[in-house]
Amino acid sequence: MEYQINSMNARKEFIEIADEQDRNYWAARLGVTGEKLKSVVKAIQSMEFSIVKEYLTMEKIKSGNAYKRFLNPS
Repeated sequence: MEYQINSMNARKEFIEIADEQDRNYWAARLGVTGEKLKSVVKAIQSMEFSIVKEYLTMEKIKSGNAYKRFLNPS
């Protein structure tokens, strides 16, 4: 049973950037535009969903006011 759980967790999802329908699906799922998704994939050199999602999460955190105040306390 443990083997099945590990193999299920190992399944990776990939974004097919060249396919407009697939790109639009992933962009909607990630809450970004198709153009933003293309630029992220190009920037990080990966089409793996989990890596793209992690990058976008970190980008969102870094753009937040709390993070900026942490870096530059007044």
